Amino acid sequence: MLVGVPKEIKNHEYRVGLTPEAAREYVAQGHSVIVESGAGLGISKTDADYEAIGATIVGTAEEVFARAEMVVKVKEPQPNEWVQLREGQILFTYLHLAPDPAQAKGLMESGVSAVAYETVTAPDGSLPLLAPMSEVAGRLSIEASAHSSHKTKGGRGILMGGVPGVLPAKVVVIGGGVVGTQAARMAAGLGANVEILDRSLPRIRELDDMFQGRVTTRYSNAGTIENAITEADVVIGAVLVAGASAPRLVTRDMLGLMKHRAVLVDVAIDQGGCFETSKPTTHEEPTYLVDDIIHYCVANMPGAVPHTSSYALNNATLPFGLALARKGVVAACEADPHLALGLNVHEGKIVNSAVSESLGF
Repeated sequence: MLVGVPKEIKNHEYRVGLTPEAAREYVAQGHSVIVESGAGLGISKTDADYEAIGATIVGTAEEVFARAEMVVKVKEPQPNEWVQLREGQILFTYLHLAPDPAQAKGLMESGVSAVAYETVTAPDGSLPLLAPMSEVAGRLSIEASAHSSHKTKGGRGILMGGVPGVLPAKVVVIGGGVVGTQAARMAAGLGANVEILDRSLPRIRELDDMFQGRVTTRYSNAGTIENAITEADVVIGAVLVAGASAPRLVTRDMLGLMKHRAVLVDVAIDQGGCFETSKPTTHEEPTYLVDDIIHYCVANMPGAVPHTSSYALNNATLPFGLALARKGVVAACEADPHLALGLNVHEGKIVNSAVSESLGF
């Protein structure tokens, strides 16, 4: 199969769909790989690095989309990209269609078979292609909130870990999955006072065992969320429903209960966000104020650390990508029901039930 890798064009997105090492695996299995010139520069990989492993460099994204039988990306296709997709082609990337009906309609009209990283599952029900970016985003959420808490950035002037004689920041993490766990780990490591809220009692028990008292846990409901954010200097929104829109757990009315210039970081913004007042932002302008509360809602947080993110992502996606290239989308999905759940758009239709329900299609 001819596999194509275009350069990412989303604002401040420096990751790449295939690293040279991953591209080498495709070549070794008999596939051809074409890469848009400069696609790897964000991770300090040159065109020569790709040519050295047997890939072919092409001058434009248009050539990649026109020639490739499978396009491997990182972020969802932008409007000028999805119009270049075609029937019979495979798109393998993050899609996050639930809050994005325009993209969904564009993919349906193109006829492409679009496989979304974020809805591929593992036998235990986890999301193996979302997990590495969730790990990165969870850790970055604490870096972002610490930076946004500085007075020079309009924050409260809070040092995350405090100092002897001065209390540390209070960090509330809503959701105890991969993002929430990594956020709590980072915040606790900096010396913050950390609390995680989750609705699963088995998961709460796991978190208690994992953190051995360094992090407190609380069952999540409207009352406990309201109580927790009232005390918080930082709130991390880390709730995910696979393929579906994120639930809105913090309402605008609740903002009035929070501390002046507290920070909300919505890591669920790709799926619509879990705060009522969330709207997507970029690395260029990452924050905005609503009712004197700082909102950080960057939709591609891992793009800030593209080297780490690209390699972590490729480690996870490579086996599935190779299966698609070897068998084609239908046979690969028939052979692997977990990969089949990643298929979001096929033959002009939404074929993932959670995505379909969220979009109302």
